[in-house]
Amino acid sequence: MQLSDLTIRTALKPGDIGYITYRHGTLYSNEYHYGIEFESYIAQGLHEFFSQYDPNKDRAWLAEYEGRIVGTIFLMHRPGNVAQVRYFLIEPEFRGIGLGKKLMNLAMDFYREKGYTSAFLWTTHEQEGAIALYKRYGFKLTEEKPSTAFGKALTEQRFDLI
Repeated sequence: MQLSDLTIRTALKPGDIGYITYRHGTLYSNEYHYGIEFESYIAQGLHEFFSQYDPNKDRAWLAEYEGRIVGTIFLMHRPGNVAQVRYFLIEPEFRGIGLGKKLMNLAMDFYREKGYTSAFLWTTHEQEGAIALYKRYGFKLTEEKPSTAFGKALTEQRFDLI
């Protein structure tokens, strides 16, 4: 599998919100033992993204292989010219080919193009691969809090790009 075998689109289609919710719920349950609380959190956030969607401020990138979504990242506007990075997911068999870097590049290019002054994201301490990538793009850990919001004890972490 190579990055050139994938296509990336930015337009959401019917079924995408449900599928992205499903894949987050299933993947994080299988890999990290998150509960249905996490899937509900993703569903609520995707509803928020869609209901506030402004094509001049927000964007979703969906990487596909043979019509199947295999990677996602979203950039969502927040008050004060701030952006939030959300729903970063790479299917296991598509990790290690540069897809995460490609999606981050697209999100950061859009961030700069739209003139945002800062960005942030939330993750958990267990997402070591993603955290390493965020740090390479200049995100810094700014907040940590213990949480059981996803059906198990973990540490939620906020990273900011200033």
